[in-house]
Amino acid sequence: MRAFIASSIGVTCAAALVLPLAAPAGAAPDTPAHPATAGSVPAEASEPAGVPGSTQSLAMDPLASPSVRATGAPAAAAAEQGLPERDVQPFSLVGVVWDDVNTELHGTAQVRTRATGTGQWSDWQDLETHNAEHSADAGTAERDSGAARGSTAPLWVGDSDGVEVRVRPETPGPGEAAEAPVPLPAGLHLELVDPGKDPQQVPGTDPAESPATDPLEEGPGTGVAGADRATSPGAAAVLPALNRAETEEAAGLAPAAKPYIGPRPRIITRKGWGADEKLRESGFAYTKTVKAAFIHHSATGNNYKCSQAPSVLRGIYRYHVKSSGWRDIGYNFAVDKCGNIYEGRAGGVTKAVMGAHTLGFNTNTMGIAVLGTFTTSNPPAAAVNAVSKLTAWKLGLFGANPKGKVTLTSGGSNKYKKGKKVKLNVISGHRDGFATECPGARLYKKLGTARTSSAKLQGR
Repeated sequence: MRAFIASSIGVTCAAALVLPLAAPAGAAPDTPAHPATAGSVPAEASEPAGVPGSTQSLAMDPLASPSVRATGAPAAAAAEQGLPERDVQPFSLVGVVWDDVNTELHGTAQVRTRATGTGQWSDWQDLETHNAEHSADAGTAERDSGAARGSTAPLWVGDSDGVEVRVRPETPGPGEAAEAPVPLPAGLHLELVDPGKDPQQVPGTDPAESPATDPLEEGPGTGVAGADRATSPGAAAVLPALNRAETEEAAGLAPAAKPYIGPRPRIITRKGWGADEKLRESGFAYTKTVKAAFIHHSATGNNYKCSQAPSVLRGIYRYHVKSSGWRDIGYNFAVDKCGNIYEGRAGGVTKAVMGAHTLGFNTNTMGIAVLGTFTTSNPPAAAVNAVSKLTAWKLGLFGANPKGKVTLTSGGSNKYKKGKKVKLNVISGHRDGFATECPGARLYKKLGTARTSSAKLQGR
């Protein structure tokens, strides 16, 4: 069974008759722009008829920069790439990918989108151009498979049917030596993701009131059998919150042991947010334990309603798998700005599932992404509280103290070389294991509060 991708996200959401749009030139809706990874579901079987969601992949062209236009030089001489305004099939999430996962995009990537219905164009919006810290570890089968690609963070833009993109290489600043811009990566494509519709509710039922059956609670161990049931047709859409006694009983913990574990919070499962299980690779991978939690922001922007969070997740999931070539969504869990908690990477919420969230530190850890961008915006208190509740429970299952320290061995990153033993907080930010702005300065400042609250929920 192959290792998961070691990665992270975030450096630094009517006419009476509507005719379907024809696929624009260069687009390949619902067709992966790269070969399937070994052991994955074959591409031709990955999206059967009736499964919602699609991806348009548009190859970029050279664009004439202002200096090129002024001198009349041929367009081929332009370093900038992109696409002019164009009509496209509906999408809600956008990102840029390129051929070589080992190549960085040194420059800026910006998009403008046209809202469906109103026809209004947005201002230019930046895509976070980080790549290295959210790609597979060097030497792993995942990285060497040929499927993984370089990619920006995806951006949620809401229902849109028009797009324009420009990617500009980094140029020397004032006073720096006059050098040519660093070339842009080869094979730049704009990825437009339609996350599809939300899961249809069973008539007469409310997902929030799903039966209190928990197909994931199999007690200690990392067997695949219990994890398989997590994605079976009979799996619950929501795992209801439990009190402390119920949590200890579900985890198979003896009351006399007086374990430090927080009550299990309400968790919306993959079924609940509509994950298409045919997209991901069929296997699972586990580590021995969960010693620490790394907190991220998704860098997808804050322009989403909480009711749209399942769509945002489906968009990220599809982008990670179909556009970036990952096995599954990278995070183990996600939290929206209203404090709802979602199951991320498949394998079982109680298990030590190996995620793809923090390059060099995916072993024996879990990754939690708060949906949004928190570099200059404060994370809502509800989201921080949800992180506290989730870590109190999940870390408690493995005996970890949210206010404690832990020593982890780096698998190799731009901050710690491979094999280096690093002492970190049990609840750390992505930037603690990798030189990045993630989880954003504003969210990072709230981690102390999360540690204290999480420990208190554990009874420490």
